[in-house]
Amino acid sequence: MRSVADDLRVRTLARVLEMPVAARIRLALSLGDDDLDLFVRSSGLDRVDALGRLRARRAHGRRVPSGAAAADRR
Repeated sequence: MRSVADDLRVRTLARVLEMPVAARIRLALSLGDDDLDLFVRSSGLDRVDALGRLRARRAHGRRVPSGAAAADRR
């Protein structure tokens, strides 16, 4: 039995796939910014420190750090 959430996921995916690539990239970046803003508000950290903490969590446990995820990138 399909749920309302299942139907919404299917419709959302269809809408996103209809978008031009540039619009999908803008959407992805804005969602990431929204998530960062939420983390800033909930953690009490400023934006720079919150971003640093998230980057450190992402890198934790990796054997070889990715050049694309270098700490000096902003």
